[in-house]
Amino acid sequence: MAKTLRYAVKHSFPIFISFIPVGLAYGVLMQNAGYNFLWTGACSLFVMAGSLQYLMVSFFAGGVSLATVAIMALLLNSRHIFYGLSFIEKFRSFGFWKYFLIYSLTDENYSLHCSHDFDDDIDEKWAYVLTALMPILYWVVLSILGALIGTLIPFDTTGIDFALTALFIVILIEQMSGADNRLPALLAFVSSIVCLILFGPSNFILPSLVITVALLTILRSRIEPQNTKKEEN
Repeated sequence: MAKTLRYAVKHSFPIFISFIPVGLAYGVLMQNAGYNFLWTGACSLFVMAGSLQYLMVSFFAGGVSLATVAIMALLLNSRHIFYGLSFIEKFRSFGFWKYFLIYSLTDENYSLHCSHDFDDDIDEKWAYVLTALMPILYWVVLSILGALIGTLIPFDTTGIDFALTALFIVILIEQMSGADNRLPALLAFVSSIVCLILFGPSNFILPSLVITVALLTILRSRIEPQNTKKEEN
């Protein structure tokens, strides 16, 4: 278990680094909006969606209706439906812990789960569980810390959320460098560009995901053999 815990911490450490500016900034924004560290911690634990949490700060301050918040939450996080499709069978094999893994399947955790590389002495189930737990702890603790002391640290938060985008780019490059088949990445890239042109930057994510999943399903027989061959070796 100790080796599995060390693996989870090491594997999730880049997430911790990227969360430092974003989590602290979120805590500062919540405090400036009039919400103390308890509200900040609760939002980070139960909402657990960085982009939505940043929007919620302005929603709370502007008195936006709960119906509007609910619709925005659905639109912003609908991509998680497609994340789950990739891990239906894997999570099902983990018994009770599948519920926690489903709940914790954020953008960051999805990236981590897709890049697992286990040694023989690593417990696979606990590696998944602990790796999913680490980013939650990072996010909650850093956002609370930002709410407590963030106002004492003067810094401009404009554009600071790009840290997470940069992290995903690094993870993508790392995965592609070790992949036998880069067709899924190519399909996702082309789908994203086409949908960005057709639907604009505010509405392209969901249709792009739908198209990408459909193409991967159609071309599954062409993609899977290489992965299967790799596992057999």
